Amino acid sequence: MVKDLSKVLLYPVITEDTVPLIENENKLVFMVDRKATKNEIKQAFRMLYDVEVEKVNVLITPKGEKKAFIKLKPEYKASDLAIKIGIL
Repeated sequence: MVKDLSKVLLYPVITEDTVPLIENENKLVFMVDRKATKNEIKQAFRMLYDVEVEKVNVLITPKGEKKAFIKLKPEYKASDLAIKIGIL
């Protein structure tokens, strides 16, 4: 459990595989704190970027890091947010 929501999201992930997720599935990919829950990730994302989150999926990478796939609600565009935060 992470107390400070500003420390939940570590950094965005941009690779050849994540660009189609942004464009086609309205998802952004972030590395997150290993102890963060899906609900904390959702709250932190809503607080930092002022968008509504539909769903959060997480996985642990082979390096032991936690990666979150954050799907935005249809009224928000992941590509617009990606441009705003400078990853596209």
